[in-house]
Amino acid sequence: MPHTEGSQDGFLNESTSADTYARQRRRIAQLEEKLESLESGRAAKDRESNYFMSQGRAIRRVVSLFDNVEELVNENDRRHEADEDAENSADQDRLQIGYITFTNTLRWFHKKGAEMEYDDFTQMLKLLRQGADSARGDDTSKLKTLVAEWVNREFKPDIPVDPDDKHSRGFANDACGRLLCPAELDWSNPAVKAGIRNRSDDHIVTDLSFPAYLYDKYTANPDDLEEGLFKGKILVQGFKAVFTSPSSAKVIEGDGDGADIIENNRRARRTLSGVKVKKHVAQIIQMKKVTPRSIAYIACQV
Repeated sequence: MPHTEGSQDGFLNESTSADTYARQRRRIAQLEEKLESLESGRAAKDRESNYFMSQGRAIRRVVSLFDNVEELVNENDRRHEADEDAENSADQDRLQIGYITFTNTLRWFHKKGAEMEYDDFTQMLKLLRQGADSARGDDTSKLKTLVAEWVNREFKPDIPVDPDDKHSRGFANDACGRLLCPAELDWSNPAVKAGIRNRSDDHIVTDLSFPAYLYDKYTANPDDLEEGLFKGKILVQGFKAVFTSPSSAKVIEGDGDGADIIENNRRARRTLSGVKVKKHVAQIIQMKKVTPRSIAYIACQV
């Protein structure tokens, strides 16, 4: 039976509609695949950014309290380009030692940096710095409250230390003054106390003074100022609060030299029920022992 003109037009219209529908389906599939690829790439980029920021949290704590990672890298680059006989300043030597500590702490940095384009490399340094500054801010906020609690509990001052009131801290507070007093001076001596508070010439406190809180039992041996140094209870508590956990700072045992600080919480990876618990900072940054720079960091924070 021959097709009529109307039936032919209908067939063509159906064919055209089917082709259009198929093309639209293919286009939608292509767009979905492209979107999935973009989302996957964005997710990978976000994971990488989070990793850099997480790794950067170690920098202030164990590398350098104030120097930015860009300054450390720039100093190392300068040295490679300078003459071997060129003299370096004390600040330049400090930066280079910081760079060595930095690369020993983040051992992946050399390889990763060598594989990156310049823009990606500078972005990585920025993220590391952001992580470093964020960690320092978190630690400052945490210790501001904890140290006030420890001082109030141990010394029971007439005017309790208020973590939110700077006027209740420092040498204005008798308990804080005792802890901040240079180890070679006697805070119980009214003349010393008045001299420090009035900033008299004979009682100037400088950055070269070793405060009493650094010492075991907050007392220094005038004949040997290294005896008991960095064994002060509040200093050790501050170290444990940052590098293990605030709860671990409640108990200070052992010989006070920090030998147990990293190991004492290793058993806390699992609870008695076998459930995994959150890793502490020392585990995250793979810190195996107490270091001079980590002690200096806590001393400045406390």
